[in-house]
Amino acid sequence: MPAPDPSRLRRLLRRRGVTGLPASWLGIVAAFSLTAEATEPAQPQPQPETPTFPADPPDTWLTYHLAHPGTTAPGDPNAAFYWKGRYHLHYIYEAQAGTSWAHVSSTDMVHWKWHPTTLTPATMGHSLFSGTGFFTKEGKPAIIYHGEGSGHNQIAFAEDDLLERWSKPVPVEPKTRSGALPEMRHWDPDCWLDGDTYYAVSGGQDPHWMKSSDLKNWEYLGRLLHDTMPSLDVPRDEDISCPNMFRIGDKWMLLCLSHWIGSRYYLGRFQDEKFLPESHGRMNWMCAFKGGDEDADVFAPESLLTPDGRRVMWAWSRVKHRLNDVPVQSSIQCLPRELSLPTDGVLRIKPLRELEQLRYDAATEENVTIPADTIHPLRGITGNTLELKITLQPGSARRCGIQVYCDPQGRNGFPITFEPAEKILSLGETKIPLALPPGEDLELRVFLDKSIIEVFANDRLAALAPYRYAPGNLGVSLLSEGGSVLARKVDAWKLRSIYAGKSAFSPEETPGPR
Repeated sequence: MPAPDPSRLRRLLRRRGVTGLPASWLGIVAAFSLTAEATEPAQPQPQPETPTFPADPPDTWLTYHLAHPGTTAPGDPNAAFYWKGRYHLHYIYEAQAGTSWAHVSSTDMVHWKWHPTTLTPATMGHSLFSGTGFFTKEGKPAIIYHGEGSGHNQIAFAEDDLLERWSKPVPVEPKTRSGALPEMRHWDPDCWLDGDTYYAVSGGQDPHWMKSSDLKNWEYLGRLLHDTMPSLDVPRDEDISCPNMFRIGDKWMLLCLSHWIGSRYYLGRFQDEKFLPESHGRMNWMCAFKGGDEDADVFAPESLLTPDGRRVMWAWSRVKHRLNDVPVQSSIQCLPRELSLPTDGVLRIKPLRELEQLRYDAATEENVTIPADTIHPLRGITGNTLELKITLQPGSARRCGIQVYCDPQGRNGFPITFEPAEKILSLGETKIPLALPPGEDLELRVFLDKSIIEVFANDRLAALAPYRYAPGNLGVSLLSEGGSVLARKVDAWKLRSIYAGKSAFSPEETPGPR
């Protein structure tokens, strides 16, 4: 779950019961640690809402990232489907009536169309917090989510092919084999079908799980994580919110969120009706979320399976953006990422291949040698909506990489650098572990979208950074320190907007390149 508005802290104080945290964390934990008292749901009164679109967004806004119009937060992506020829994605936003799920759809996961917001407190009887989408045995879309104030997680079923009408929600009420109600937390849920059995997770610290044959009667299975879980680089009781469980390669992946370290994942297997993690990886590399003001590059992940078998994920880019020079947060999604797990067991993360359709005005430089302790400005490669594909041979260099948003001399920009000996990739001040096998080149895919920079390195990691660039500083340069570097090839493309018409956000028009 995202950081709530401070005005909501008092009534959200008791949700999760996390204990033993430093005092500096208590305020934010209060927002996410409730066990809300059950209340009588209001009678559904369908009142579709549509996001308010600004008439003329400034040039500092985004070009090809999916972003909610305006400055609302949070922005957790939820319930992603491929259904009847379209991809559907929902995400949380604060509407006047309370926390709702916005709804967008697309044929390519690049150009999006907003649907009326119909998953609201008025239609469902409660605010909708985080959850996921899944398909029933009959192949129909369904959603599972946490209903604020309901006391339970909830399931609802699609009633039309546009996914704009949903059934009355049904609470998920597991029982033990003896028929007793278990003592458990009802929090961010996930549900999936494995064979003829549905499984559901109720997230948070040390999450619980359950199974069902009909989505009505649920058997409580206890705690999700296996007692023999090995010691990994995070504690066993690290927060597992926004869970999303699926098969990938020959493993199961638990994609999730910790409110203190951001998006992350486990890879493992099931044993004795428990999940046994075998490895852990991070996806958020910016500062930990401790007091509500820090940035996080990716937060609250969600994924879907495409018809051609790709696993594609989104996450809320919880970064401080600027609109008319005023810091704001908004519901900005990171670029769609393709996840795969080859036989070497190392997760691969690539930018969505459909993004390539946005390219135009290609430029290339090849076989450029950058002498030690120099920079090489790339002539003819400038802009603030670019894709860069760069292959560097580090050689003996202590540090190598690029700067974007440089001045005309190729300096004073945002550095994206690699230190081979230290095995560190840096985005500005953010440092990320990256170990390359001997002789492997550094391969960077860099996406510039105004004040957001996303970097993919050797298909092994992805990271995002916000950057407020100086007007006129739109250059790109290569750099080397401590030794010469060979740039085998630099490809660059400008990227079209995904929003149609004069306004970047026009509710009357179908999004598309302009």
